[in-house]
Amino acid sequence: MSIEVGSKLQGKVTGITNFGAFVELGEGTTGLVHISEVADNYVKDINEHLSVGDEVKVKVINVEKDGKIGLSIKKAKDKPVRQKNSRERTESFEAKMNRFLKDSEDRLASLKKHTESRRGGRGAKRG
Repeated sequence: MSIEVGSKLQGKVTGITNFGAFVELGEGTTGLVHISEVADNYVKDINEHLSVGDEVKVKVINVEKDGKIGLSIKKAKDKPVRQKNSRERTESFEAKMNRFLKDSEDRLASLKKHTESRRGGRGAKRG
């Protein structure tokens, strides 16, 4: 089995330290899941998320020249694909740009009008 960056594998937690967890990937190959790669949120105590013997899905994020393998549990999770609504699917770039420019000009005109009314309008005498 070749371990390549980007591949997702099933492994077994064989050891836990304060900085991460060692995961056996099979055939005597072990990688490290750093504590920052365990969950999407901040992990203070890794023991709240993992235990020795847990089966975990991991993604290989790096393989060092010396053979050390960096793994991630949070990147191995399949993220749901966001569906585009019908407007996003059919609207061209030019149409989006034109809509943006119009909205931008409207906001700018409103801002100018509001600012001028506070100063007394154009041509107001300063005294």
